[in-house]
Amino acid sequence: MLNFIRGFCMALADSVPGVSGGTVAFLLGFYDHFISSLDDLITGNKQKKIEALKFLLRIGIGWVVGFGAAVSVLAGIFSDRIYEISSLFLGLIIFAIPIIWSEEKDCLKDKYGNAVFALLGVVMVAAITYFNPASGKGMNVSVEHLKLGLGIYIFLVAMIAISAMVLPGISGSTMLLIFGLYVPIISAVKEAMNFNTAYFPVILIFGCGILCGIASVVKLIRTCLEKFRSQMVYFIIGMMIGSLYAIVMGPTTLEVPKPALTSGSFSILFFIIGGVIIFGLQKLKAMSDRQEAAAGVSEAE
Repeated sequence: MLNFIRGFCMALADSVPGVSGGTVAFLLGFYDHFISSLDDLITGNKQKKIEALKFLLRIGIGWVVGFGAAVSVLAGIFSDRIYEISSLFLGLIIFAIPIIWSEEKDCLKDKYGNAVFALLGVVMVAAITYFNPASGKGMNVSVEHLKLGLGIYIFLVAMIAISAMVLPGISGSTMLLIFGLYVPIISAVKEAMNFNTAYFPVILIFGCGILCGIASVVKLIRTCLEKFRSQMVYFIIGMMIGSLYAIVMGPTTLEVPKPALTSGSFSILFFIIGGVIIFGLQKLKAMSDRQEAAAGVSEAE
């Protein structure tokens, strides 16, 4: 049940631009186990693959349920309530940054020279957002016009998005938003859930991109976190800060573009709700830690 809840919470994060499912795993204290299991499933021996599969299946069931529930709601309200939702995303990120800093203070302390990696993360995300080819110009990203070029674009963006999704920083959904594919993909998933076969090719292409992305980056992420943790955490924080700009500009990437988020369209209520969600996840982590500690004591007895 605990892993089901973990997967459910990850899916809620993955389905919206803001913090990633990796951030939720990080905040709930099982991120290293999650990354190790993904790597073991691909490169481990038979015993490691079996253990990894058991863990990931429990997480996966909760993730599928949570993602399906979120998509059913989001596809219908995202365009109409973009400013409230964007304010919520800003709250999720801004309140998550100090928590990640606190959790990783041991690897960040006295290594402030690595802050250049945070600057790199900010510049990278801001540049992708600014030069985004899908913000009212360039390639038509409408899923109703699936062609070879769009198919390749969706595949590559899926690889990038899943790479972001497993990092405890910028979310895969934020990357989809940056590249102008968030609403089309969410809508396609909802249509596929309703057995609209016209959207199955898009989902298949996107799924293949996700699988290739996982196979490509999980080993690299695990190695970097083990050997260059300070640089990676700074880079992750930088991407989170950069994603604030992406979310502010998010309304301009809609199929019918809207003005960017401003102080006038910003919702303080939804911003606070984002913060409440982050602190709720911290409480859930504390509960899970107590449960695991109690289970350890029971096994010892």
